[in-house]
This record gives sequence, C-alpha cells and structure tokens, in this order.
Amino acid sequence: MVNNETYIRQYLDDMGDVLRRLPREPLSHAVDLLFQAWRDSRTVFIAGNGGSASTASHFACDLTKWTAIPGKKRFKVIALTDNMPLYSALVNDEGPASVYAEQLEPFAAAGDVLILISVHGGAGAGNAGAWSQNLLRALQLAASRSVQTIGLSGFDGGALKQMADICIVVPIDSTPHVESCHVAIEHLICDRLRQRISEEGE
Repeated sequence: MVNNETYIRQYLDDMGDVLRRLPREPLSHAVDLLFQAWRDSRTVFIAGNGGSASTASHFACDLTKWTAIPGKKRFKVIALTDNMPLYSALVNDEGPASVYAEQLEPFAAAGDVLILISVHGGAGAGNAGAWSQNLLRALQLAASRSVQTIGLSGFDGGALKQMADICIVVPIDSTPHVESCHVAIEHLICDRLRQRISEEGE
C-alpha cells in the first residue's frame, strides 16, 4: 500500500515533469493570436465542460481583468459557460450538443477567437454518449465564420488536436494533471499578454 508521502511526491514529480514537457510552439502561437485579437478589438469566446467549464470561466476572468492596463483598451471576452439560464434552456429545447454553437450563432465573426478546453479533446464516451460534442459543434461553426480556434487538451489531443487552428496538448494521461496544467497555461498566457499590452506603443 502506498502511503501519503509517497503518493504526494510522485504526483508532484509527475506534475513538474509534464510542465517541463509542455509544447512551447503552440503556446507562443496562442499568445500571438490572442494579442492580435486584442489589437483588432475582436471578441474571444471560451468554453469547456465539467472541470474545464470552471477553467473556461477562470480564463475569461483573467483575460478580462489581469490584462487590463490603465490607458489601454480592454479584451472583449465571453465565457459561454456562464449564462446558466440560457445554457439550461438550450439543453432542454435543443439538446446538449447545441449549447455553445447556439450561443456563438449571433456573435461570432471573422477575426474572433474561440478557445475550447477539454481533457480528452472530444475523444471517448460516457453514459450520455460521445464526449464534448458541444465543443466540436462550436468549433465547426467557428470554422464556417473564419473564427480562429485554440484548443487546450490532454491525453492524445483528441479531435481538438486535429480540428483546432492551434492546440496545446498536455502530454499526460491523467485528468487531474491535465486540468491543473490547463489552469497554469491560462495563467501563463494571460500574464504574457499583460506584458505585451503594457509594452504596446512604447
């Protein structure tokens, strides 16, 4: 039987290892894409399911607040996870696969950015069927509107790795580690954007 000390050490060692192995190039591309969206006053939409829904809300909060520099324009950000009355109405009337695409429908335009967060990237299935079909339907709508897409995934990347313009895949097959890394990634992205916005025009 593994004791707490051994488990904690292994867990944290794995966390450090996966953070060191994060792919740098898609991280850099994601920062560049979001910075251009800020420059062009485009809207950023963010969505996820389960724990990734809370990460989507967290990302939207940080992208709105942490990047706010006095005297500079602000990011325009909408977390598609945050309007629970609308979300539940769409589930009830249209079905769960529609909840994000329907919210994008009246707003998404060329040059906007859609960030989708999913541990498995849309791969796999559970009691309700295939996972994350609402994210993939939103991604398809985004593509039809020339909306740029960023995926945050884990495991083998799933459909997000294949379909998103940029996909940051956390290289480990562990839901807790992937979700923790996704929060670290959004913090990194927002902090770098804050730096670049503060330097813009200097």
